[in-house]
Amino acid sequence: MIKTDIAVIGGGPAGICAAIDAAASGARVLLIDRNSQLGGQLIKQTHMFFGSQKQHASKRGIDIPGILAEEMKKYQDKIEVMLDATVLGLYEDWVLTVEQNGKYKKIAPRAIVVATGASERFPAFPNNDLPGIYGAGAVQTLMNVYGVLPGESVFMVGAGNIGLIVSYQLLQAGVKVKGVICRSPKYGGYAVHASKIRRMGVPIMPQHRVIYAHGKEKLERITLIKLDENKKEIPGTEFDIETDVLCISTGLTPLGELLWQIGCEMKFIRELSGHVPIRNEEMETSIPGIFVAGDVAGIEEASSAMVEGRLAGLCCAKRLGFVNPDFDELKQDYLKQLHDLRSGPEGDTIRKGLAKIVI
Repeated sequence: MIKTDIAVIGGGPAGICAAIDAAASGARVLLIDRNSQLGGQLIKQTHMFFGSQKQHASKRGIDIPGILAEEMKKYQDKIEVMLDATVLGLYEDWVLTVEQNGKYKKIAPRAIVVATGASERFPAFPNNDLPGIYGAGAVQTLMNVYGVLPGESVFMVGAGNIGLIVSYQLLQAGVKVKGVICRSPKYGGYAVHASKIRRMGVPIMPQHRVIYAHGKEKLERITLIKLDENKKEIPGTEFDIETDVLCISTGLTPLGELLWQIGCEMKFIRELSGHVPIRNEEMETSIPGIFVAGDVAGIEEASSAMVEGRLAGLCCAKRLGFVNPDFDELKQDYLKQLHDLRSGPEGDTIRKGLAKIVI
C-alpha cells in the first residue's frame, strides 16, 4: 500500500498545477498519469495561449509543460510522479487501485484531486469508423507529437476553437483543408482563429452536417446536408466532397467516472458539456477531501484548467492542515484570474453553467 497526503489523478495542466500548489503548501503529493509524459493536451498544442502572463499568455502549449516541470523541481522532495499508470478505481475506503506496467498497486491518500480531463465526442453517421476519420486530438497527436501528416486533404467537422486551431495547424503543415462545418448558424470559436483560416481560403459553412462517409478500405468522400434554423435537415440539399481525411471536433465530455464511483453528487450542465460534480468555490466536491480541476469540472480552455488546478491544490492542502502562509492572497488571486478568464461574451456560457453548480 502506497501512502501519501494527496493523490492528484491526471498529469495535464490542471493536475500539474494542483500538485505544485499542494506541495508548495507542504503536503506530500503523488501525481498519477496514464501517459508516458506529463502535459496532457498541452504536448500537442502549438498555438500561443491567450489570457495573462500568469497563465503563460504568448507561450505555445508545447512549451508550457517544460515551464511547469521547472517549477515542480522546486518541490521535488514533496512530489512523486507515477507515469504509465492508469487509475482503475476509487473506492469508499479511499483506496485508489492503479495498473502500472502490468502491476496492480493500491494507494491510500488522505485527500484527492481529480483532474482526469475529458474525452472527445463523436457524431453518429454511416461508416464513421472508416480509416481516415479522426478526432481532432488524434490529428494533433499525429502532426505535433509524431510529425506525421494525417492525409493529403482534410474536411473539418466543428467550428469551435479546437476545430479552427487544428485547421490552421493543418494548413501550416501543408495539408489542404477543404472546409469547416458546424451545425449552428455561427461558428463557436474566437474570431481571430476563424479569420486566419478564411484568409487562407478555407470556407466556414454553418448549418451543415455529415450524413454519410464513403469508401471501401479508407475514406474517399463524404456527403453533407444543409440544416434549417432549428438544425433540421433540409431534404434535397445533399452534396458530396472528396477528401481522404475527416477530422471531428464536435466537443468534449468530462471524464467523471471516478467521481461517480466514489459517490460525488453530479449534475448534468449543458453549458459545461456534460455531467460535472457539484463543488464549492475552492473546487471541493460534495465529499469533503475530494477536489476537482480542469475539464472534468466543466469544459473550458487550458488557461482556466491551470488556475483551477492551483486553486484546488492550495485548498486541498489546507483541508489536511497544510496552510500556505499566503493562502488568503493566493486564493483571491486565483479566483480573480478565473473571473477575468470567464469575463466578456465568450465566457457567458461558462458563467451560466457555473451558476448552476458552484455552491
